[in-house]
Amino acid sequence: MARYITQEMNDLDGKGEKRVYYRMKIEENIDANQFMDEIAYPGSGLSRASVVSVMTAVAEQLARCMADGRSVTLEGIGTFKPKLGVVKDKEIDTLAEGEPQRNAQSLKVNGVSFRADKKLVRDTNRRCKLTRGGTSRIKSSPYAEEERLAQALRFLDEHHVMHVSDYMRITGLKRTSATLELQRFRHAPSSGITFSGSGKHKVYIRKKEG
Repeated sequence: MARYITQEMNDLDGKGEKRVYYRMKIEENIDANQFMDEIAYPGSGLSRASVVSVMTAVAEQLARCMADGRSVTLEGIGTFKPKLGVVKDKEIDTLAEGEPQRNAQSLKVNGVSFRADKKLVRDTNRRCKLTRGGTSRIKSSPYAEEERLAQALRFLDEHHVMHVSDYMRITGLKRTSATLELQRFRHAPSSGITFSGSGKHKVYIRKKEG
């Protein structure tokens, strides 16, 4: 029997309203060996060797298909689609005129996205019997927003640039809340904060007066 957790959410819009969402409490992660053992249970009519052979073949064929630029939909399971990213120490294209553009050697498959088949979701829900598993609360910043802004400005006076991780450390905010709050500050004309750079290289700086 599965348990669910009532999870408190961060105040993402700055309105001071506390909200919650629900998540499954994951009791354990089973590995491939246990998964295959549970498929080839006594009386299933399947041998473990045949299950291993099929699953290995499926994994290899998935890789071949996605390497050829194809997504794969397995009925009752879901759709697999490869994702691309730049290799280490390479920057993402800006498309600015005159800037060098990435070539194939600068890119790699760095992930696979998965969208579950609706049948898989329905079957999981049909088999699931939920019980309450408790409440998880977030640790809030001990400072009010005005105090956090003042801390950020003092940090910039001393260090000139500030990363999201710096703001998290001095305010006690989680990453999502810290990022969204800094974005609100840079859009507020009177905050004194703006940003420079983009993507992983974005930093926050003092807004120039005048």
